Amino acid sequence: MIKVLGRDNSVNVQKVMWCAAELGVDVAREDVGGAFGGNDTDAFRAMNPNGSVPVLIDGDLILWESNTIVRYLCRQYATGTWVLPTAQQTGLAEQWMDWYIGTLNASMKVLFVQLIRTDASKRDKEQINKAIADATRLWSILDQHLANRDFILGQSLSIADIPLGCGAYRWHSMEFERPDLPNLKAWWDRLVERRTYRKNVMIPLT
Repeated sequence: MIKVLGRDNSVNVQKVMWCAAELGVDVAREDVGGAFGGNDTDAFRAMNPNGSVPVLIDGDLILWESNTIVRYLCRQYATGTWVLPTAQQTGLAEQWMDWYIGTLNASMKVLFVQLIRTDASKRDKEQINKAIADATRLWSILDQHLANRDFILGQSLSIADIPLGCGAYRWHSMEFERPDLPNLKAWWDRLVERRTYRKNVMIPLT
């Protein structure tokens, strides 16, 4: 059985667990990191020298970096519409995955730390307002892309939706005034209809 090391309230662990559930892959998750600790031990750092979660163990294979793990799961276990048929489709999917982690994630992380992890009396309003503006500009790019699509690559859920779908839960769940992005909201509503998404992603923000 595949094992995933990481706490369920980590957005990066959520990517992996949601992907595995969509693929029908049996995964045993073990609480590591955050309040659970265990990610600073010699044994853990021998698997992931960064000391971060998630870590995936599949037989003799040990992987870290959430997007890499999601790609691996799809390449190794995907069937049906989860199999991307061309290099072009794969490239488009990975473009959006990397855009999330390399571009959008910075402002989303500021919002999460300030609004969820920081006491209200100590929040930096200037940081929050800038992060909202930056994230709004970036989410608007996806909103425009989704104008004629149910999902990021078209009519079927794919690997491209996984990282951004996890981020979308946080975007729509944190308490601040957000703009009306109707295509983004309709896409997110479609994700919320999925039991796998509700179970693995829609976990209280802590």
